[in-house]
Amino acid sequence: MCVCAGVSAALQIQCYQCEDIRQDDCSSPEFIVNCTVNVQDMCQKEVLVMEDGIHYRKSCASSGACLIASSGYQQFCTGKLNSVCITCCNTALCNGPRYKRRATSHACRPSVSHYTAPLLSLIQLYLCSHCPARV
Repeated sequence: MCVCAGVSAALQIQCYQCEDIRQDDCSSPEFIVNCTVNVQDMCQKEVLVMEDGIHYRKSCASSGACLIASSGYQQFCTGKLNSVCITCCNTALCNGPRYKRRATSHACRPSVSHYTAPLLSLIQLYLCSHCPARV
């Protein structure tokens, strides 16, 4: 385990995990998994709008892969038919249900601040992997 600037780089979070689920957003206890330590440091959520309804995919993910996928699909996140929205987060069970807020026209599009915490975590992990281990 690397310790860099007093912060441990060994991370394990819990995420919801399911494939192609429509009912109840797959956010019940039976879908909770422990992510792989030091590999899967984020939770990922995909929301697909299809002809037969909204489909969800949720999983553990590595920060690099999740952030690349999220930014790559941002242009397809419209909330309309064939929309694909991928979001990443780095706290326990953060890919679970969203509690209703006031409706907005861009509810599917994450703000720039949505990426701030994951990017800072990614930078911190990079820096920790390049610093000498402290005993």
